[in-house]
Amino acid sequence: MIIEPRVRGFICTTAHPVGCATNVREQIAYVLRQGPIPECPKRVAVLGCSTGYGLASRIVATFAGGAETIGVSLEREPTATKSGSAGWYNNRAFEIEAQKIGRSPLTLEGDAFSHDMKKNFIDRVRERFGQLDMLVYSMAAPVRTDPDTGQTYRSAIKPLGAPVEIKTLNTETGEVFETTIAPASEDEAAATVAVMGGDDWKRWIDQLADAGVLAPGFRTLNYTYIGSELTWPIYWNGTLGRAKVDLDRKAEAIRGRLGPDAARVVALKAVVTQASSAIPVVPLYGTVLFKVMKKLGLHEGCIEQIDRLFRTRLGANAPVDEAQRLRLDDWELSPEVQKEVSRRWPLLSTETLGELADLGEYKSQFLRLFGFGIDGVDYAQDVDPRVVPG
Repeated sequence: MIIEPRVRGFICTTAHPVGCATNVREQIAYVLRQGPIPECPKRVAVLGCSTGYGLASRIVATFAGGAETIGVSLEREPTATKSGSAGWYNNRAFEIEAQKIGRSPLTLEGDAFSHDMKKNFIDRVRERFGQLDMLVYSMAAPVRTDPDTGQTYRSAIKPLGAPVEIKTLNTETGEVFETTIAPASEDEAAATVAVMGGDDWKRWIDQLADAGVLAPGFRTLNYTYIGSELTWPIYWNGTLGRAKVDLDRKAEAIRGRLGPDAARVVALKAVVTQASSAIPVVPLYGTVLFKVMKKLGLHEGCIEQIDRLFRTRLGANAPVDEAQRLRLDDWELSPEVQKEVSRRWPLLSTETLGELADLGEYKSQFLRLFGFGIDGVDYAQDVDPRVVPG
C-alpha cells in the first residue's frame, strides 16, 4: 500500500515503516560520528523508549556507550491494510541495528503504568541483566490509570487561578491569534499531577529496589521541560508546573532512599513532539526558538540533546540547579537566545510569521516523527506496513 501522512491538528494517524527506520538509522549515524562514551552505564532501561528523547537515550546508550538495553512503550501494531504506530516501527528498526553490532536489546510493549508490566519487567531484568545500572523515565502519556485504585486520570493543560490570554499558532494554517484559556479546577490540577508528576516514576524505582534488581551506584533520570517566561503562563505557572514540582519532590524521595546522586530530573530544551504540539503557545514559541537557535548555531534535536547529556552531565560532579536538576536547556535559556526570542515575540502575527519564525522547520520535524518527509525515502513506492526494512 501507499502510506501518506494523515494529520489532524496535533495528531498524525499514520506512520511510514521505511521512513521511521531511516530516521532511526540517521540518529544512530549521528551518535557514531561523535565517538564512544566509555563511562556510560552498561545495563540501561528506558521507559517510553520508542520516540523522542526516550528513543534517543536508547540509541546513545547502545551505540556510543556499548550498553545492553531494555525498553518499554505502548504501541499500535500494523495490519495488512493499516500502518502501526511510529514507535512500533522505531522499536524494531532500533533492534535490527543494535543486533548488527552484537547487542541483544529487549523491548516490552504494553501499559507501563500497570502492575503486570512492572512484574514482567522485573522478571526479564533478572533473566537478561541481573541488575540495572540506569533507568531513564521518558513517559509522556496524557492519561494514566492508577493500578491500585483503578481510577483513570486525564491531564488538563491549563493555567491556575485565573484565565490567561496568550498568543498561539494554528500549525496547519499558519494563523497566529490570541486565545483565552480558562483556569483549571482543583480536580483537573490534581489529575494532571497524577498523570505527569512523579508518582509512577517513584513506584517503578521502589519496586525495582524492593526486588533487588538495582546495581550499586544505580542512577535514574526523568526528563522534563521548564521553558522560558514566554511559556510560563500556560506551562510552569499552570497545572504542568504543579506536576513538575511533584516530580522534583519524588526525585528527592528517591535520593533519600538510594543516595545523593541516584535520581535527577533533567530539564531539556523545546523540541517537536506529539505531546508538546498539543500545548497552547508551545508550537508558536518553538517556531521562533528554532529560527533563532539555528541562526546562532545552537539548535539541537532530540538526538543531539541526549548525546550531549550522556557525554557531559552524567559524571559525579555534574552541575545541578537549586532544585538538584540537571540542566540541558542551558542553550535555549541563554541570554542571547532569549533576548532575541523576546524581541520577536510581540512582533509575531500571521503576516510576520515567515520572517520571524520557522514554521517549515516545525512542520518538517513533526512529520519526521512519523517517518515522513525524510530524504532518500520513496513515498510513492508500495510498502507492506507490517515489515520494517533491515
